[in-house]
Amino acid sequence: MVGFTKKWQTELRMTFTGHPQSTPDWVLRLADGNDAGYHLPGSAVWAVHGSMSTMVAGIRVLLMQSLHPGALAGVYDHSGFKRDPLGRLANTIRWIFTVTYGSMDAAHTATHFVRKVHDSVKGSYVDTNGHTRDYWANDPELLRWVHVAYADSFTAAHRIWGGAVPGGADAYIREWAQAGRLMGVEDPPLSLAEVSAEMDKWFDSGQLRADHRLRETVEFIRNPPLKPSLLPGYRILFAAAVASIEPRYRELLGLEKAHFGPIPLPSVFAARVVLAFVRLSLGRVGPSEQSARDRLKRLGYEA
Repeated sequence: MVGFTKKWQTELRMTFTGHPQSTPDWVLRLADGNDAGYHLPGSAVWAVHGSMSTMVAGIRVLLMQSLHPGALAGVYDHSGFKRDPLGRLANTIRWIFTVTYGSMDAAHTATHFVRKVHDSVKGSYVDTNGHTRDYWANDPELLRWVHVAYADSFTAAHRIWGGAVPGGADAYIREWAQAGRLMGVEDPPLSLAEVSAEMDKWFDSGQLRADHRLRETVEFIRNPPLKPSLLPGYRILFAAAVASIEPRYRELLGLEKAHFGPIPLPSVFAARVVLAFVRLSLGRVGPSEQSARDRLKRLGYEA
């Protein structure tokens, strides 16, 4: 049992960081820098991103962001999401955690790198009216959809599987708006009500659509190339992510709620069990948070 647990922990670390054993260098470098960063211990962002609910939120946001054909085209045409999906996941986690736990300089450097990559992500897609439209990954409107879908997913998942958030969901959305600004989002929403209103606007505009690309992407997210030992837990988390999505979006995605076991076990409860096991296996304080606390201690902040 001990051997299996260690193997499972190694495979889990490899999935999220690309490094099976040691802590990645970029995580250790979060201890560098001469300022406290955009977010501090006790912030809503630390509470949400330090929670295991992010594992469900990450799946949920991939599904939600795929509903916009322009955002999906950029991923589908240019990303290595099929050739190297775990590498792409690790890069996304690196940006999120750098903005969450790093210094301001680190956050700006990481964001500049992402935006530079986005500069070459251009092409065209067919919108819901059958018209061919150009897209660019750094287009403010596409960035806005990505940001709003992110805020919607992380608050929804944390509400179900996370703990208390200082200041509540509004505080998280207000604080994480800084990440949106860094990426080029103009006047990002600052409250849960504003996020909900924007989600309604996107849905009512008819810009979200289901097509063969979306179906293929959803199927890939449902069955990613993970190690066999990780698949049972992942399938539960996928079902939980689906259960947290509003019915109107689930219908577009072509997904239904799922239950598990000979006695129907709600996916929400099953996910709690999986997330508790992951937390027990990996520890309560992640290496990114610890690096941030080391930097803050060096700078004389209460950490």
